[in-house]
Amino acid sequence: MNSLFGPADGVDGPDGPPICSGKGCRLPAVWVLVWNNPKVHTPDRRKTWLACEDHREHLSQFLGVRGFLKETVPLADWSE
Repeated sequence: MNSLFGPADGVDGPDGPPICSGKGCRLPAVWVLVWNNPKVHTPDRRKTWLACEDHREHLSQFLGVRGFLKETVPLADWSE
């Protein structure tokens, strides 16, 4: 069974390891930014962005100032 981050057995997906959601970034993701836009999503809906160490703060701030950021979790600890 596959998940958002590739096969559930921990093997990388067909394109390799998960990469950062930062514009143009190709670095491996190490963080999951969990968010929700209350104007669009139901309260229990959760969306995710992936972040490398370099883009974690920028992406978190982008979501945070809009009130969208719910939590930041290390990718290694993330479970859907």
